[in-house]
Amino acid sequence: MLNFLIVLFAINLIYVSVADRFRIYSRLIAVQGILLMGIALIELQEVSTLNLILILAETLIFKAIVVPYLLFSIIHRTGIYKVHNRALPGFFSLILTIIALVLSIVIANILENPHIDTAYLTIALFTMFVGVLLIIGHKLIFSHMIGFLIIENAVFMLSMAVGKEMTMLINIGILLDVFVSVLVISILINRIGTEFNKFEVQDLTSLKH
Repeated sequence: MLNFLIVLFAINLIYVSVADRFRIYSRLIAVQGILLMGIALIELQEVSTLNLILILAETLIFKAIVVPYLLFSIIHRTGIYKVHNRALPGFFSLILTIIALVLSIVIANILENPHIDTAYLTIALFTMFVGVLLIIGHKLIFSHMIGFLIIENAVFMLSMAVGKEMTMLINIGILLDVFVSVLVISILINRIGTEFNKFEVQDLTSLKH
């Protein structure tokens, strides 16, 4: 069951790489939260009840419900529903994503260590690569925010790879994840979303003035 959830997470990332509508991005982020909850529930059965509640609350309530709700709110407020027309085409994004998956497998095997779960390390690296590709290949700020949220999921996966017996490390990763997500989304909702109509990355430079 655990391997099935990890495979589904990888498929979700591939779908993200070829999607071109922000509503789909938001739904996929919600699905990632549910999958992370399932992975944590299966993998961390021996942790304390308090730690398990914290992890499940972060993955289910925050990632699968709160964050997607805020993303849909941003979409509604800005009226922007599709990626920029100069974004990297889906076919090339898919090719780069497959290359990223192969690289993740190779790097994870090179770094193989008895104290590191290779499967989690692989999916963590792949998640990070997909987030970076999304940021590099898109022009709109919303796409970049989705990329950052995906990279944060990579941090969660990495904490699972190296810290299944170190619950404090996982808790620190979760707190960092929540803090960054709330900070980024709050900026977009309260400042950028009301300042700019095009919602493009180059608009960020005008915030300095």
